[in-house]
Amino acid sequence: MDKKLTGIVAYITWVGLLIAFLAGDKEGAKFHINQALVILLFSLLSIIPCIGWIWGIFMIVCWILGLVAAIKEEEKEVPVIGKIRILK
Repeated sequence: MDKKLTGIVAYITWVGLLIAFLAGDKEGAKFHINQALVILLFSLLSIIPCIGWIWGIFMIVCWILGLVAAIKEEEKEVPVIGKIRILK
């Protein structure tokens, strides 16, 4: 998979993230793989009642922003959590 497709697949569920990490262009799409991983991990906080629901809506917005950036082949960080780097 090329850089653009790997970036897009990374945002499609955790299975897509796994496929992008294992089979895709890791170096070219490392930014989007990292962003998708951060969004996935932080979206787990949405199980908290009341506050978590608002956080869940925010995570959906972050997911959409990340997916649109991957489609446009831009390295644009998502708000609030975008600076977190899990993958080096």
